[in-house]
Amino acid sequence: MSVLPSSRVPSAAVVALAAGALLLSAVPAAHATATPTQTATSKSTGVTYLKSLQAADGSYVTGGGLSNEWAFSALAAAGTAAADVTPGGDTTKNARLVYRNQLAATTWPSGTPVATDYQRGTLNAYAAGIDPARVGPGRNLIADTVAYWQTAEPGYYGPSANFNGTVFGLLALAGARTQTGTQRVPAALVDASVTAVRANQHNDGGWNYSKAAGNPTALAQGSDIDMTGAAMAALCSGGVPSTDTAIVAAKNFLKGKLIASGAFTSMFGANTDSNGWAVSGLNACGINPQGADFTSGSGKTPIDFLIAQQFKPGGGFKYLSTDTVPSPYASVDGLRAVAGAGFTATPPAPTAAGEPAWAASTSFTPGTAARLALVVDNGAAPLKVCAVTLTPTGATTTLGDVLDAAATATPSGCVTAVTPSTGGGTITAVNGTANGGGSTWKVALDGATATAATRATVVHVGDTVSLRYGS
Repeated sequence: MSVLPSSRVPSAAVVALAAGALLLSAVPAAHATATPTQTATSKSTGVTYLKSLQAADGSYVTGGGLSNEWAFSALAAAGTAAADVTPGGDTTKNARLVYRNQLAATTWPSGTPVATDYQRGTLNAYAAGIDPARVGPGRNLIADTVAYWQTAEPGYYGPSANFNGTVFGLLALAGARTQTGTQRVPAALVDASVTAVRANQHNDGGWNYSKAAGNPTALAQGSDIDMTGAAMAALCSGGVPSTDTAIVAAKNFLKGKLIASGAFTSMFGANTDSNGWAVSGLNACGINPQGADFTSGSGKTPIDFLIAQQFKPGGGFKYLSTDTVPSPYASVDGLRAVAGAGFTATPPAPTAAGEPAWAASTSFTPGTAARLALVVDNGAAPLKVCAVTLTPTGATTTLGDVLDAAATATPSGCVTAVTPSTGGGTITAVNGTANGGGSTWKVALDGATATAATRATVVHVGDTVSLRYGS
């Protein structure tokens, strides 16, 4: 079982990972036992504790293992903007500014990155109010994520055996929307990952960290509470309704794991992290974690359990009920869940004077290599998905230049031929599929309305480029 460094890992047991109004479904209080006042107090004191984790230089990123940067998702869910979090009131070291600089650095995340590094970065950048596709002229976390698309297994990100990379790929790409709230990646890309996640649902209704699709033995194994919550959130962020059979089965799996305290019994015992992940899955799907289905025979709900795990008045959450000190990671998972969020949250507007709603690059830097996400859909063959690296000569580039650079994209084979190969005219053929019979190639940027694809079409820094053949 593996998640990846600086990711979700139950504090004591450890595995190693890591949107979006979809991931933010507020949960009504019907049947609630934790009162609105208790929830509000939990959020307020939880924010105070997470603020205390900020380093003197303004950072939340730790050197390895579990990273405190997940605090951005919990802070946003509780209504606190990262740009308003400062060490000792020093606004020049506010958490958003420092985190953006860390993500933009050429040394981040490491010399041997993995898919979940970029997925984690995408989810937390978004929650911090940083456009993940426009962290800097040379850093596009959306493109960095699609670079791990598995051509031979469409819908998967990174090695398919490490299934959590696919779950968090879907969470990141579907949940981290544009600055105006639009889904920036095409539906066909999201749908491919939804299909992959569905295929890995175990017979008991849940999921695990490893791939199970096509393996009857693996599908018959017991599921994990944590990954079930994450997979639920991924599906719902991808547009799957709570009435879908996959979500209903997952809900019933979690319901069957509820114990008297309101906790879900997991392989690590009753703990804050597992409960937090399960509740975040319910939140993302708009399922009330304090409804009748999730109220134990003793009248306790998962929210009751989480609030009981919180130190008062300190605000930190313990991992296990027997712990005597708070856990930073458990505190993130607990607060994010109590605040009603999935695995990221739409960032609240900063209150600090002069701080914009979003931090983002607005143009390419001529001569600086940049990455763009490209999806090519001919309507028949499997999607071609890749990260294109090019060096712009101006503040913008063109679709023609993007497609030319795609000849050496990651993964390879995204674009093999384009007609015309020069100039700025209408694109009449891509990868051997030519305009005809009422169908033509069209381009959409960042989820905007598709228009006729021309080589001269202007492409801006951070645009997700979707090229599709159809009527």
